[in-house]
Amino acid sequence: MKYQTKKKAFILLADGTIFFGKAVGNKEGTAFGEVCFNTGMTGYQEIFTDPSYFGQLMVTTNAHIGNYGTNNDEVESDSVKISGLICKNFSYEYSRIDADKSLEEFLEDNKLFAISDVDTRALVCHIREAGAMNAVISTEVDNLSKLKEALKEVPNMEGLELASKVSTTEPYFYGDANATYRIAALDIGIKKNILRNLAKRGAYVKVFPYNTSYQEMEAWTPDGYFISNGPGDPKPLEDAISAAKEIISNNKPLFGICLGHQVIALANGISTYKMHNGHRGINHPVLNLISGKGEITSQNHVFAINKKETEAHPEIEITHEHLNDNTVAGIKMKSKNVFSVQYHPEASPGPHDASYLFDQFFENIASSVDKDALV
Repeated sequence: MKYQTKKKAFILLADGTIFFGKAVGNKEGTAFGEVCFNTGMTGYQEIFTDPSYFGQLMVTTNAHIGNYGTNNDEVESDSVKISGLICKNFSYEYSRIDADKSLEEFLEDNKLFAISDVDTRALVCHIREAGAMNAVISTEVDNLSKLKEALKEVPNMEGLELASKVSTTEPYFYGDANATYRIAALDIGIKKNILRNLAKRGAYVKVFPYNTSYQEMEAWTPDGYFISNGPGDPKPLEDAISAAKEIISNNKPLFGICLGHQVIALANGISTYKMHNGHRGINHPVLNLISGKGEITSQNHVFAINKKETEAHPEIEITHEHLNDNTVAGIKMKSKNVFSVQYHPEASPGPHDASYLFDQFFENIASSVDKDALV
């Protein structure tokens, strides 16, 4: 590649800390969001298009980003969801035979501003100590004071409802209409690979907007319900929490992932809280407390459910625990056909340790259908 002088850029954190870098593609730009980091060595395209990352400035801890290009089939939604990218070494050239384009072209197509040549190790160490916070990345090096004031106006992630920003506005179908089971999926930020996993196990899925009521979903007569992953704080999702309560009270099979896991907890009166940093990566260790087996999982969340309240709840059993910090990674209801996990079983960056959870969901549905047939 022909050498070119890159435009100077910087990262300004809400606590006043500044890190310097260069604009990718020599582009000018500015982007705001909560800064977070992902420790995955691969999967950057899936990360950038994951609705759960909506509005966040992504720091990739891998030293090289872009070296295998992008592929049109490897997206989790119809567009990039992060607000900006921060990396160490950006690869303008790529060497994968089935890549459709370079990462630079992919970012240009999605109008995403990115900066490279950043000391990402120092930045991540700072975030680990100081916690997740809002930030701005920009090439406006002469407008620091103006950007400081603008950064103060960026809303905090705690209390922020974002599901409405990424959810479908109209119901749609996925899979074979003649499939064995019908699944009603509440979209609060659903990933395409979740739909693929449901469909390949014999489901015809109807995906509903984030604020759909239980009555509207039940009118389609589904065999089971699913509440998806998604961005933001779960507490403001009153419609989703209300729908979850009614699904549970009507004893319908229900499975939740990530934000859906938190919604199910809130529906049971268990509170949630924002973590210091959150879990984002593809190698998080989880212990299955039922089987005693360890699982290597993909995770992406900054909110979690209250462990003490979960342990004290008479109807809830903790099924999975994160081994790094002992946070709750999975629950099930003792007298209802309901379970959820805080991680992503549909994301299999290598290990397929958690894919059994989809099978478990369909086993629950099959047993529920058999019981209804006997009534």
